[in-house]
This record gives sequence, C-alpha cells and structure tokens, in this order.
Amino acid sequence: MRREAFFLPSTVGQRLVLLYSPEPAEKLRGAVVYVHPFGEELNKSRRMAALQARAMASAGYMVLQIDLLGCGDSSGDFGDATWEAWLADVKLASAWLQERTTAALWLWGLRSGCLLVNEAAHRMQGPVNLLFWQPVVSGKQFLQQFLRLKVASEMLASDGKGVMERLRGQLRQGEAIEIAGYLLAPALAQGLEQADLLLPHRSGRVEWIEISGRADASLSLAATARLTQWQAAGQEARGTAVSGPAFWQTTEISECPALLEASLRALSEEVPA
Repeated sequence: MRREAFFLPSTVGQRLVLLYSPEPAEKLRGAVVYVHPFGEELNKSRRMAALQARAMASAGYMVLQIDLLGCGDSSGDFGDATWEAWLADVKLASAWLQERTTAALWLWGLRSGCLLVNEAAHRMQGPVNLLFWQPVVSGKQFLQQFLRLKVASEMLASDGKGVMERLRGQLRQGEAIEIAGYLLAPALAQGLEQADLLLPHRSGRVEWIEISGRADASLSLAATARLTQWQAAGQEARGTAVSGPAFWQTTEISECPALLEASLRALSEEVPA
C-alpha cells in the first residue's frame, strides 16, 4: 500500500487530497472517493477514515480522500464554502480517479458527507456505487441541530428568547453566523437545508452501515424505512449495523474495528442480503 499527499487545482484555489494505492502488482478492485463530514466531525473522524483507506488499499482499492473547500488544508476558509462548491469538489475528485482507472467507482461518505455523495451521484454519468457511514438523512434537521449549538451558547448569556428565529433571519438576509468556531455562510446553510437522502437513481449499489453502542446492534428505524423504500423502487441497497463508539463525536479520538471489517465486506459483496 502506498500513500501520497498532493493538491488538485480547482476553479477556486486547490484541494488537498490523500491517495492510497494498492501495490502495482495487485489487481485493482475498485476506485473510492471519501467525502468527510461537517465541521468538528471532520477532525474527530480523521483517524477512522485513514484506517479504512489503508485497509481498502491493502484489499486492492484505490482511495482518494479530499479536503473540501475551506476544510483541512484546502484553499479558503470555512466561511467561503457553499454546498455547490462542495459538490464540485466531489466531482473533481471523482473525475481525477476516473481519468486514471476504469475500475468501478465508489463514493464513500460519512454523516453529512453522505448527502453530498448521494447528490453528486445524481449528477454523474454512469453507475456509481455508494458507501454510507452513519448517514444524515435530512440536511434540514442536521442544520437545526448545528444552529442549536449557537442557541445554547447565547442562552447562557441571555434569556435566549427567539434566538433560533433570529439566527435563521440572519441567514435569510445573507449574513454569515459564527457557530462553535465555524463561520456558516448563507449559501452553505441553504444548500444543506435543502439536501435530503433521496433515492440514488443513477447509482449501482448502496451499502448503508450504522454504528450502535449496543452489543446487539441493529439498524435504526429511519434506515430500515429508507432502505425498504429504495429496494421497493428497484434499487440494490443493503443495510448493516455494527457495534462501536460514535467516533465522529466522542471526546477522545476513538476507533471502531467492526466498521472497518464491515465496509470491506460490503465493497466485496460479501454482506448477506
């Protein structure tokens, strides 16, 4: 397995990418683009993303991880990010891989990254396989939860009345909001709010994996409902639940070995139907 770090030129600045490649003698089994989650969840999940990318490369997959606009070591600040710019970044990474291999393409997202890869798959030509890690199914609900961080901090300093409506009013008026150290631009908030995990019409397979803190891990009701709907529509989609910590939000950086194993099985179609 080889690992390289370099920048991809974009229409706005450049994007840092990490490329994990199998040894040259190995047969390439697939090409994978990883799309990270939102805000602080990105930092919490870097360890798990790196472990999975290495495992995939060792199993014969080429994996490209990209820092989206305003995130990590890519160009711009978080306040410069828009939903459309992030979708363009996913397309940029995917095109770069597809220019170098004809292997089956996988888009792998974590949390809100699943909303991005799903929407990107709608816009791409040809089949795209999707690997979802603990997907956010509603961008509107996710944005609401993020805004509550600001509400909570302001309630400590005042009576907190009408804080949420005031924040939404600022966004509607084109004003950016600072939340937990991140400057949220109206264009990013609007795109996130409109995003939903809809039926991925043009994809190949969908592998949905959730993490549970319980030993007898099972899929959430939301996952079961969404997968059942997609399967009824003819989409090849499967769900898996594994036990482990919610590493994207734990205080300490944590790992979930069961998730790494389940993901490799999912890509190789060894997960029971």
